[in-house]
Amino acid sequence: MRRKVKFPNRLQPDSVYDSAKVAKLTNYLMEDGKKEVARKIVYDCFKQIKEVTKSEPLEVFNEAMRNVGPLMELKSRRVGGANYQIPHEVTPERRLVLALRWIIEAAYSKKGKPMHKKLADEIITASKNEGEAIKKRENVHRMAEANRAFAHYAKSYKKKTV
Repeated sequence: MRRKVKFPNRLQPDSVYDSAKVAKLTNYLMEDGKKEVARKIVYDCFKQIKEVTKSEPLEVFNEAMRNVGPLMELKSRRVGGANYQIPHEVTPERRLVLALRWIIEAAYSKKGKPMHKKLADEIITASKNEGEAIKKRENVHRMAEANRAFAHYAKSYKKKTV
């Protein structure tokens, strides 16, 4: 018997910017279920972006997401007793998830400022193709390029029965 088809839960768009990506950023920042604290950080971050760049913060955020999101990533596969890192294309949903995760990690790693300022700085630098999150993406792309020789293991070879 077949399993039920699972439909992914659609996230309600953010009330201020009417964007599902901003809502997802809020959820990723949230700790211990304190969503209002996370919302305050995100909205203060966007105010900071608007002050610094003098442009629409949502556009800067979307540009940062496009810049940070990786096109390729590595997945481990065991073949004949050896583990190979095989490059795979990244789906758009996973690309967004990785971009958000890397930007938040980069912001947390900085010290000495409030979180909304650290996050704003990281988003602004990512929109200019600079910063820690961009370095992380370049690292992943470099590793995928180095392991391109193992790409033929990505396809599963099925024996034909005649």
